[in-house]
Amino acid sequence: MFSVVSRAVFLYPQEKDIVLYLKQIEAGNKSEVIKELPALLKKYPNDPSVMFLKGVLTDDGQKAAEIYSNILQNYPGSRYADASVYRLYTFYFATGNYKKATNYFDILKAEYPNSPYISIAKRNIPPKNSKILTGNSNKSRTNEMAAKQTAAIASAEDYKYTIQAGAFTVLNNADALMKEFKDAGYYSNVEDKLVGGTNFHVVYVGKFVNDDDARNFLTQINSKYNLNGVVVKFDSQN
Repeated sequence: MFSVVSRAVFLYPQEKDIVLYLKQIEAGNKSEVIKELPALLKKYPNDPSVMFLKGVLTDDGQKAAEIYSNILQNYPGSRYADASVYRLYTFYFATGNYKKATNYFDILKAEYPNSPYISIAKRNIPPKNSKILTGNSNKSRTNEMAAKQTAAIASAEDYKYTIQAGAFTVLNNADALMKEFKDAGYYSNVEDKLVGGTNFHVVYVGKFVNDDDARNFLTQINSKYNLNGVVVKFDSQN
């Protein structure tokens, strides 16, 4: 398991030292740190190190990615900026968005050439021909049931697309989202992806023969479940 404690040494003038909290998390005492986080956020609301700690404690991969993106954009020279880039890389790699993962890997190498995370990231360089699609389609479908039926009827032999609906570091959260989908009548499953020492539980929903149906369905579930999912294409799935 990789260490979340970055070896970068530069600190913003008022940057909080969070090493002890990170070590607590690595030692399995995450719940204790969670209890202390609200007080830290109140006392240091704009501290990039405390923001990073919040990201580490955030189980929803997409929400954590938003925190890391904020650190990278607004505090690129902070102590955990390189760690934030690396965690963005691992999140997008785990969710199949290899283009974004590669972009963050390039940022890591270009902007933080001495980062210890470069050598870790090299172990999971995205496949060159991997594909991902976003949920923008010129066609629209107003009947959600039609999309639901498309999701249900495609067999394991002929479907090529699915929706990556979320990625979580806590299995119970992934299972809860999968259950929501199944209760609504959608096909759904959870797959584990280990990237750089972090195990993501990735939730997929729907089986589709073509990308138009997948994209139309994506628009609906993103709105209905307040998600930021993406359409992914696999050579084979399940």
